[in-house]
Amino acid sequence: MKTSLGFERIAAARIEEEAPHLRARPIPRGFKGLVLVYGCRDPEADARLILERVVEADRVLVVHAVSRASLEEMAAAAAEAARGRIGGGECFAVRTTRRGSHGYTSVDVNVVVGDAVRRATGACVNLESPDKVVAVEIIQDLALISIYPGSMEWRKMRGKHPVLPLLSRVAVVQMPYLGPLDACRNMGVRIGREVQNFEVRELVVAPTGLVDARQLAEFLQGVFEGVESRFEVQRKSYHRRARRVPVYLQDLHQLVRDRRGEPIIVMEPEGEHISRVADRLWEMFRGSRRVNVLVGSREGIPLGVYRYADLVVDIAPGITLSTDYAAASALVAIATVLYERSSQLEEGGGGG
Repeated sequence: MKTSLGFERIAAARIEEEAPHLRARPIPRGFKGLVLVYGCRDPEADARLILERVVEADRVLVVHAVSRASLEEMAAAAAEAARGRIGGGECFAVRTTRRGSHGYTSVDVNVVVGDAVRRATGACVNLESPDKVVAVEIIQDLALISIYPGSMEWRKMRGKHPVLPLLSRVAVVQMPYLGPLDACRNMGVRIGREVQNFEVRELVVAPTGLVDARQLAEFLQGVFEGVESRFEVQRKSYHRRARRVPVYLQDLHQLVRDRRGEPIIVMEPEGEHISRVADRLWEMFRGSRRVNVLVGSREGIPLGVYRYADLVVDIAPGITLSTDYAAASALVAIATVLYERSSQLEEGGGGG
């Protein structure tokens, strides 16, 4: 059984309370997040019982084979366990988790075990949507092998389409937060992280008229810091290449003049609720390479700009969003509405 770090002993105690015939060993060989369960009368039934009654159980795997943690023995054990559990017309994937020091990698295990299972069953390999999963859990010199339906895996993108192509068209036009210097910088960091998190087309910091240069400089430094810190996280953790959001500076009124002819959306409480303008939003994004989303700060977007906006949109009626959450909230709301609209068109066979 796998559980969140720090819950191992609690989970073990709960298992023994709910099923007195079982014995649970938390943190086996010092590896956190694990509980080994012994004494099963009916492994499948006991696994279901744990899942139903022990909320601390994140995953419960029935062990179908045990071997020493050598490539040859793991391959042989997995092939034997797969016979009768994986059909020749099915597809499978091998998922390996190593704990301890070994002379091979998890990828090596996947390749060797996968080949053995393929030869033993006649099944094909499908890493994205397998019918069955062969899980190899290695604890130092011990290998535990489990086979379970692929439907048990939580897949982030199963049956969904990414919203990144939509958000990559958004130019966030953000009025700067001005005031105490420490607040300016902190607000800049938060906004920088938010726009980088969504990987929008660009961020334009747009003051109006005469502003305090020192306060603006602190805000901009914070923005750069926030963009860079989030970008580094994305670069290290994503399986794709992350894109650093460029940052520009332009007076708000000049930007509105400069971008006439492009869609301009003002995010302010005076506007229509976003759900009521879903069709118009969809048409804007479908027909434009860049959509400008204007977000206010301590002071809202000047009323004169409203005349040049294609839409004035409210996303939280009755709530005044703080400056550091406004851009992120707007992007989430826009992405949600566009996703729902595109899904409806796809299901109905419409264009888009």
